[in-house]
Amino acid sequence: MAAVFKKSVIHRSSTLIVLTFLALGLGFNAGCSNEKGAKGPSSSSGGKFVTLGSAPVGGVFNQVGAAIASVANEFKGENDWKVQAKGTQGSKDNIRKLEKGEIQLGMSNSAISYYAARGLSGWDKEYQIRAVVTLAPNIGLFITKKDSGIVTIADMKGKRVSVGPAGAGFEMFLGPLLTEHGVKYSGSADDADFTPQNEIYTAAVQSLADGNCDAAFMGGAIPTPAVVQACNSNDIHFVAYDPEVRAKLIKELPFFSPATIPAKTKDGKPTYKGMESDFEAMNVGSMQLITYEDVDEELIYNLTKTIWENRAEVVKQHPAARAINEDNAARNTGTEFHPGAIRFYKEIGIWPQGD
Repeated sequence: MAAVFKKSVIHRSSTLIVLTFLALGLGFNAGCSNEKGAKGPSSSSGGKFVTLGSAPVGGVFNQVGAAIASVANEFKGENDWKVQAKGTQGSKDNIRKLEKGEIQLGMSNSAISYYAARGLSGWDKEYQIRAVVTLAPNIGLFITKKDSGIVTIADMKGKRVSVGPAGAGFEMFLGPLLTEHGVKYSGSADDADFTPQNEIYTAAVQSLADGNCDAAFMGGAIPTPAVVQACNSNDIHFVAYDPEVRAKLIKELPFFSPATIPAKTKDGKPTYKGMESDFEAMNVGSMQLITYEDVDEELIYNLTKTIWENRAEVVKQHPAARAINEDNAARNTGTEFHPGAIRFYKEIGIWPQGD
């Protein structure tokens, strides 16, 4: 009986040792499920899982990110992936998550990407992000009420100016834009020639109407809903950019590009109530899809191809995606493109940046 008991204990001990090694092995394999480690897409018997960081719910980044993920899944063909759009805090958050390997794709403003890639304007190091596709332009301008006394950007000195939501990174394009116009601003109230107010666009429109701010920056696709709202509620003055400053900014910083807001839409209706002539605005930082340098080239190649070939389907889900075209998709905004994206753009003949 003792012999039987002894044999049973030995058998159970051996089984426990084997199970322990199996558990350790499974744990190790789970932590190294792909060649790229944490920064590659995770995988399972159901294929590769690719996470796309977008932005808070309700914004254009969130909506376009969700549209891209949906189309990538619906039209994946033989690609064995599942793309999941994930709400984040936006451009800055996505760049940091890409660096940590928490996501493989991210939405970003090209001005914020530009400085992150160079470790400038508050970034703690050079982030090795790479562009995949340049998406919709972000057409920006300042508005004020006609009776505010503000005619030019320089007139905003000493005033209260709404500069976008806190933490959104707007200072990365508003900083150089305002400074070149002689109005100091680095994102800090202590280092500004005016009183910056952090508000979302709808709140800024209300602040203008109530007299709680004197001017507000607005950006987005044309027409921008918040600008339409402001013009329908008040007599609005569109604060012009100095032509020489505008040209200098466009020449020196690649995320800036010229943009004209037409006084009338294609059907002859006013773009904005009170805008009597075309307005020379600026694209202050395009929406873009980015990745990290060490994300698999073949994955990015196939994702770029899928987005391009099904861009009409993305547009059906959000009109901002109409900028995925021959003139814009591979446009340089100051962030190096990923080799997978470059290979595809060269194949279809729209790569504009040489060999």
